[in-house]
Amino acid sequence: MKKVVVSRKVLVPFILITSLFALWGFANDITNPMVAAFQTIMEMSNLRAALVQFAFYGGYATMAIPAAMFIKKYSYKKGILMGLGLYAVGALMFYPAARFEIFEFFLVSLYILTFGLAFLETTANPYILSMGDPETSTRRLNLAQSFNPMGSLMGMFVASNFILSHLESDKRDASGELIFNTLSEAEKAVIRTHDLSVIRNPYIILGFVVITMFLIIYFSKMPVRENANHSIRLKDSFRRLFQNMRYREGVIAQVFYVGAQIMCWTFIIHYADNLGIPKSTAQNYNIVAMIIFLSSRFISTMLMKYLNARFLLMVFAIGGILTTTGVILIQGMGGLYLLIATSAFMSLMFPTIYGIALEGLGDDSTLGAAGLVMAIVGGALMPPLQGAIIDLGRVGWLPAVNASFILPFICFVVIAIYGYRTLRVYK
Repeated sequence: MKKVVVSRKVLVPFILITSLFALWGFANDITNPMVAAFQTIMEMSNLRAALVQFAFYGGYATMAIPAAMFIKKYSYKKGILMGLGLYAVGALMFYPAARFEIFEFFLVSLYILTFGLAFLETTANPYILSMGDPETSTRRLNLAQSFNPMGSLMGMFVASNFILSHLESDKRDASGELIFNTLSEAEKAVIRTHDLSVIRNPYIILGFVVITMFLIIYFSKMPVRENANHSIRLKDSFRRLFQNMRYREGVIAQVFYVGAQIMCWTFIIHYADNLGIPKSTAQNYNIVAMIIFLSSRFISTMLMKYLNARFLLMVFAIGGILTTTGVILIQGMGGLYLLIATSAFMSLMFPTIYGIALEGLGDDSTLGAAGLVMAIVGGALMPPLQGAIIDLGRVGWLPAVNASFILPFICFVVIAIYGYRTLRVYK
């Protein structure tokens, strides 16, 4: 008998929780271009500007375990409400951050915002897995995750059309050089105030959207975990998880995947800038990459009906290895096109690694989910390292921006190994 991915009984809760995937996708991809924006507005190095990603993804690492403890003690619904509350607070803090024009204030705002995202991801992923037959859980999560890039596309669209295209600091002269760098300090101060308010406004609107979602979830009836064990025995759970090789290696693979994803999407703008393409135009390439990512996510979810998810993970990782090789070695638009094409191979990785690593964990799944959400710290650690490489200017005969993509290349090698080991070793 054919297994149903989502039953009618949980269809409405499934839709509500799935909408959250789009909501944190929006936050992720409206924030990625801010690295390049802050670099110019605040006149800082690539390394310091990449602290935007360090703060954003560092919030996941800080809050994932506390979120798991909260959810285990209370419920999935309360975890989601806590996440939405923190999300709204962080977004609304952009108002005073722009008012005082302090870069560190923006970092704190993003840090708190991602406390909320950590709660949402720690809750929503295992919640989706639990909404039906265990045999269809990975497909169900891939389906829900397919709506994440829809939110990402909206975030990119807003970043391109309502932020980057309105930044006075990104205006260029006939030769393609930034005019901002030639202005007096007084002129720069006026532009800085204008541009920080441009960055601020979408986050304020986002904060009120999140509050609306909070109220909808609060007044909705959500399924309760059957036979849920609310007692918290962290020591026992940690020991079992650490001894589970498939799970442990899954966390490592997830660290490298998130690092690869954030590096590939954040530094598309830098790669294009090295070719003389303005930020607002370069963001359109990011949008194309996300459309490819979204399309590939639906295609790969369909392929899982016929092909083993572990096999697909390995094949897609090998595809990422090949495209990033081209990104490193090919200078010019060909390298940029290959960087965009890499998104097709990244599409199934996060939910597939997640689903494989959590298989059969039982009561340890909530804490296990927190470990996989903590793996998002890869997005905090690796972009600053890539930014530091880009600051070098050149690495041997290669432009540093090309050479910096050796980091995503290494990430895809690690993921390919995990795919192979789950296919052949951890059957």
